[in-house]
Amino acid sequence: MEGPLFGYRILDLSAVLSGPLATMWLGDQGAEVIKVEPFQGDIVRYMGGGTEGITPTFLSANRGKKAIAIDLKKESGVALIKKLVKDFDVVVQNFRPGAIERMGLGYEIIREINPGIVYCSISGFGDIGPYTHKRVYDPVIQSLSGLADIQRDRDTGRPKMIRTVIPDKTTAMTAAQAITAALLARERTGKGQHIKLAMIDAMISLTWAEGMAGYTVIGYEDKVPPQLAPDLIYQTTDGYITAGAVSDAEWEGMCKALDREEWLQDDRFNTPAGRVRNNTARLRMTAEVIATKPTEHWLKVLDENHVPSAPVLSRKEVLSHEQILANNLIEEMDQPGLGKVRQARPAAQFSDTPARIQGVAPKLGEQSREILNQFGISDDDIDELFEKDVVR
Repeated sequence: MEGPLFGYRILDLSAVLSGPLATMWLGDQGAEVIKVEPFQGDIVRYMGGGTEGITPTFLSANRGKKAIAIDLKKESGVALIKKLVKDFDVVVQNFRPGAIERMGLGYEIIREINPGIVYCSISGFGDIGPYTHKRVYDPVIQSLSGLADIQRDRDTGRPKMIRTVIPDKTTAMTAAQAITAALLARERTGKGQHIKLAMIDAMISLTWAEGMAGYTVIGYEDKVPPQLAPDLIYQTTDGYITAGAVSDAEWEGMCKALDREEWLQDDRFNTPAGRVRNNTARLRMTAEVIATKPTEHWLKVLDENHVPSAPVLSRKEVLSHEQILANNLIEEMDQPGLGKVRQARPAAQFSDTPARIQGVAPKLGEQSREILNQFGISDDDIDELFEKDVVR
């Protein structure tokens, strides 16, 4: 059985993470993804260990794709893209605003060639405003979106970064969903369209629900307290756990598990609103109790009292945890340039059109000839493109 996007073709002109992750996830769902790179390759090919232009991060953002290297600084390279794009459903690019238009491959030009194209442009800040032409990486978006403020250290007040590239990944997920939605709209209307997605927009949209809850009601902004409550991480005598009580029933279970049922009568904690308002005191009191006994004890009694809880695993421990194994989440395969590798399978599981890892990550330009043949370009013409250093 093929994936839900089987039969769709994606021309991936993007680099680094936000675009490549989006197209890889769509590829897991069955789309054919052709990755177009300059002759020097996507920079992520060289960020980390590995050989033959394959690194762990490149693999994890480009598995299952076919690769072609084209010099888009040459008119003949641009002309080649225009020839290929007639047979694609989607184009994804994340050049800085204006760059793709200067190349001659902007949406308006591609739409003239292929009116049904779904064209996704990813940028840091969008194509208007004072930050439009600034270079952007993940920490810039974490800083400007308020995410670093949400992570502010409770003792020092210092803003802190999340140590994984959340804005890139959030943008990739948003792009993948938007592309799928645009393809669905095209099925109904017959029309393609231009999707514009800024990383800053995707990140603020993600954090808004609770991260900006205090700023949702207009006129109350000055009453918003800083988010400096302790994390829901508790140290035991031999490790760390997390545990949380939101509902009254969970709070009752927490108090019973901790043998602190007198807290149920404490006016600070006997309502959900009170527990939120007094969360710093509540969490510190909880931490003092949990610090007295081992992890195994607490996980057992918290579970018996229906309190959401879990051990805090190291990344290595994640690989062998019983729930991860039960979900068959981690797959192994052989990746040239790296050896035997692990990958997380596609998260969404489809009953009738299963998504799956489509294969390994390609070397730079690995399928150049195969791709050009596939789209009707003769071997003689391909040889000429190679001789003129248009394709590698």
